[in-house]
Amino acid sequence: MPLIQLGPLSGRYLTFAEREEIALLRAQGCGVRGIARQVGRSPSTISRELRRNAATRGGRLDYRPSIAQWKAELAARRPKTAKLVANEPLRDYVQDRLAGVVHRADGTVVGPPTARWKGRNRPWRQDRRWASAWSPEQIAHRLPVDFPDDEAMRISHEAIYQALYIQSRGALKRELVACLRTGRALRVPRARARQRPRGHVTAEVMISQRPAEAADRAIPGHWEGDLVIGTGRSAIGTVVERTTRFTMLVHLPRKDGWGVQPPVKNGPALGGYGAEAMRDALAARFATMPDQLRRSLTWDRGKELAQHAQLKIDTGLEVYFADPHSPWQRGTNENTNGLLRQYFPKGTDLSRWTSDEIEAVAAALNSRPRKTLGWRTPAEALNDHLLLLAQAGVASTG
Repeated sequence: MPLIQLGPLSGRYLTFAEREEIALLRAQGCGVRGIARQVGRSPSTISRELRRNAATRGGRLDYRPSIAQWKAELAARRPKTAKLVANEPLRDYVQDRLAGVVHRADGTVVGPPTARWKGRNRPWRQDRRWASAWSPEQIAHRLPVDFPDDEAMRISHEAIYQALYIQSRGALKRELVACLRTGRALRVPRARARQRPRGHVTAEVMISQRPAEAADRAIPGHWEGDLVIGTGRSAIGTVVERTTRFTMLVHLPRKDGWGVQPPVKNGPALGGYGAEAMRDALAARFATMPDQLRRSLTWDRGKELAQHAQLKIDTGLEVYFADPHSPWQRGTNENTNGLLRQYFPKGTDLSRWTSDEIEAVAAALNSRPRKTLGWRTPAEALNDHLLLLAQAGVASTG
């Protein structure tokens, strides 16, 4: 065994003297929190120390200060070979989840032609590459689900970020940062704010009137909706289920005569997301759902849903509107719209995408594992709920 360092490296790390005290207290039968109080360290630090640096000879964990100090120094040696460099299957898995293609149901690849990445942030008002675009956290937590018995297929989300942003790590191609949702070339915080007040909403349909069961997300069937706006009066409707996070994208093509006929005062909107077109598109999407999944819809205060009363008659869906300047009241939908901007950037014409291509993007989002769902995908969560509904229907008729 090599010589160990008896002096402290810094206050951040345990010293050899502290490890000796931990060993004595452990031998006296003290628990983790008792040792932490005596040593003046966090209980999590003591627990991690006893788990990671204990001697394992004889098939049991036996904490000895000299062995623990040697193990700690061995783990602290730098430079280390990055896990993504040494583990090719793991690297392939990560790269495929970051940069995998988006395709239709028949396997055909869809997406706009994009320029080569130039080492800068995402292009301004230009198309971005369509990719499966799992976040590093989604990848890291999905690995134990896909490989429950393979401990080699494990990595932290921070290791993936470092492999992307730190060139010396050398495991992942630098241009893969373009596949992250933000598309930033550097890791910097960014704030975003948006909201516009509208005056067509009555007190009866304010969010304060929404049933409490929608707020706690316990019962599926409560939705949030809004528009993703593009240039030239183009838009895509987004509707997200609050419990399962399942996303539906609503195709809103322009009407015949748009750009040719002059606008008519109080006439139908030709841009694709007028109140009438929005009502018809949403009614068509919700009409195919079971009644248990049509409980409520919470919308932004946009005029596109001015015909919400007729939508309620057509679908049985209770419609509510968020308060002015309160996007957090529809946080699930706002987050989803941010994810969609990776595929439909601001300042681009959204009317060029067909219904099949939009559905392919929705399928890509619904196949991403979510932390809030225990790393299941929204599609899996919704399917589980539909199976429960089917079983309940069979039991009630049996």
